[in-house]
Amino acid sequence: MGEKTDRVERSIRELISSGDLGPGGRLPSERTLAKDLEAGRTTIRLVLMQLAAEGTIRSEHGRGYFVNSESGEAE
Repeated sequence: MGEKTDRVERSIRELISSGDLGPGGRLPSERTLAKDLEAGRTTIRLVLMQLAAEGTIRSEHGRGYFVNSESGEAE
């Protein structure tokens, strides 16, 4: 992955681990993340899909992305 993607991934992980979003907390929308992190929505989606694949977050169709109860474990 590129430098920007790595930066976006670190930022989202920090948002999750900082406690700003507890278990079950909803992540900001892709559009908001893209604006706040100065990245394209494709980059945001790529990182979100990666975090979902590893079990850190989950996607709920039509609702968004949510932090799993325990990092790395699906609910």
